[in-house]
Amino acid sequence: MSNPVELPISRRVARLAAATALLTVLGTTPAGAADEWQKVGSDSRSGVSGIAYEGPTADGAGSHALIVHDNKRAGQPRLSRVTYQEGSASVSPITWDGPEPVDLEAIEAVPGTPGEYVALAARGIVYRLTVTGSTATVVDYAPLPAIGEGDDFESFALVSQNGRLAALWAARGAGTARPATLYAAPLSFASWGQTLFGAVTSRAYRATYPTGDATRHISDISVTNSGRVLASSASDAGDDGPFDSAVSDLGRVSVSATGRVRVTLAPSPSVLGTFPGYKIEALECLPASTDAAVGTDDENLGGYLRTVPFCGT
Repeated sequence: MSNPVELPISRRVARLAAATALLTVLGTTPAGAADEWQKVGSDSRSGVSGIAYEGPTADGAGSHALIVHDNKRAGQPRLSRVTYQEGSASVSPITWDGPEPVDLEAIEAVPGTPGEYVALAARGIVYRLTVTGSTATVVDYAPLPAIGEGDDFESFALVSQNGRLAALWAARGAGTARPATLYAAPLSFASWGQTLFGAVTSRAYRATYPTGDATRHISDISVTNSGRVLASSASDAGDDGPFDSAVSDLGRVSVSATGRVRVTLAPSPSVLGTFPGYKIEALECLPASTDAAVGTDDENLGGYLRTVPFCGT
């Protein structure tokens, strides 16, 4: 989701190799080809509600990504690591060390600070994390600013431009009755780890696909290197489906050298791909690539991952 900061050549090469390996595993054929999806969860507790690229495997032949699960009961998994290598995808648990969140829906790597992440729960609680090995430690947690009545959050993205950082997040909306609300604000971190938001702006957004009362207009957000804002939308008719999803190009975001954040929505956002039968809740533009990883939380049907070529300029 994030816009990567400039890295040394050796690290950029390693990340490119790792991202290429991930693309090889998941494939990049047009949306809707069900045989390109890789199953990474088998039930309602193991779906993919958010994803963040973590880095290459030790041998450089594969990739690690972190995925969050929207579980609510104590002791249920909140965070896992997916490893892609040599045509396979494996999932390993991450121990959550700290106050246990309810209903995690998004996770994002903090640009320029390896091992540091921001995760977001549905009711608007932001968790600042450090991930070392198989443990995620909560550094701090606090509510989002400007939470509106009835807001239910499923998305969070960070943007790094001109030496400044900004956050985008959205209340998902609900069918014809309620559009999504896309929020944006400058972001910084206090010395003790708390996320500090600047002035918040907001925009309303309605997905053009899918439509109907079960539509969540924004189920995740990602931002390309050039500042394009991509969003997934999803239809959820119940724990057994049917599900439907799309990824669309919403517009652009920019962050000035003074930290001013500007979001411009397209008059007619274009649908980049549709995914009947899947409920996409995770979207991540991959580093050094034009592809996005998309993940699903298909409730009782489990979770799936694949890539699609949506992140070009």
